[in-house]
Amino acid sequence: MSPRAFAIIMACNVVWALNVVVSKIAVSDLETPPLFYAFLRSAIVALALLPLLRPVPRQLGRVMLIGLAISGGSFALLFMGLQTASPSAAGVVSLSGAPMTVLFAILFLGERIRWKRGLGIALAFGGVLYAMTGGNQMEASTGLILIFAGAVVGALGTVFMKQLDISSIRLQAWAALASVLVLLPLSLAMETGQATSWRAAPWELAACLVFAAIVVSVGAHTAYYRLLQENDANLVVPLTLMTPILTIVFGAWLTGDAVSTRLVVGGAIALAGVAIIVLRPTRNIFKPLLVKTRI
Repeated sequence: MSPRAFAIIMACNVVWALNVVVSKIAVSDLETPPLFYAFLRSAIVALALLPLLRPVPRQLGRVMLIGLAISGGSFALLFMGLQTASPSAAGVVSLSGAPMTVLFAILFLGERIRWKRGLGIALAFGGVLYAMTGGNQMEASTGLILIFAGAVVGALGTVFMKQLDISSIRLQAWAALASVLVLLPLSLAMETGQATSWRAAPWELAACLVFAAIVVSVGAHTAYYRLLQENDANLVVPLTLMTPILTIVFGAWLTGDAVSTRLVVGGAIALAGVAIIVLRPTRNIFKPLLVKTRI
């Protein structure tokens, strides 16, 4: 891998990790309703990628359903969880997406695993469970359960992405549109204070949204998939495991997360499990999506 490519993937890791912290600020400090925040983020992505909605893909309903799962659906659950959970804890719990992707591939795609990847799955789940049940984290148990649910939804979408004949950037456009169509009515029906939150801090909220939609969803993900076209996935994908580490660091630095020893140990165990999963060959899963299940 060239120094330029290495610098780009490290920059992507920084952006992805910061996105969790920025989202925490938006839904907690700025008190933006999480479904409304997820809707606004998707709306900006849809507008930015509007030309890519043509031509209409085959299996449009399936494209939009899977797009909703890996985009607005999983993000909405993440944002709901971040109202009470810390970014550091969210980073660790999100590691459960990789083992769940493999398990769903076993169930739905006939994926077979050997003992090494089985060990990786056990370590990943064990580490996440150990981190979630610590005394400092129990106060945010509802938030962590929502974040875990978001990882489940993202993993399901990732597994069925293999059945779609559409480029990743066009899928982002349709995923954003599907998310807009679902999240807006859900927000109006289930939440209050949308206009109030916008009026209270319009520039701060706008900055969070531009970062989440343009820098993260359009910029970082486009750069990531371009790197995968230019380099061996076995070189690129393992480096994305820096994201949860940086999420913990940024959470402690920027939002003052209390990073307990239990969280660090659990995160390290889970990270080791995910590393084993990522490094082992797979027949039915696009390896880069084991660690980046949401777009």
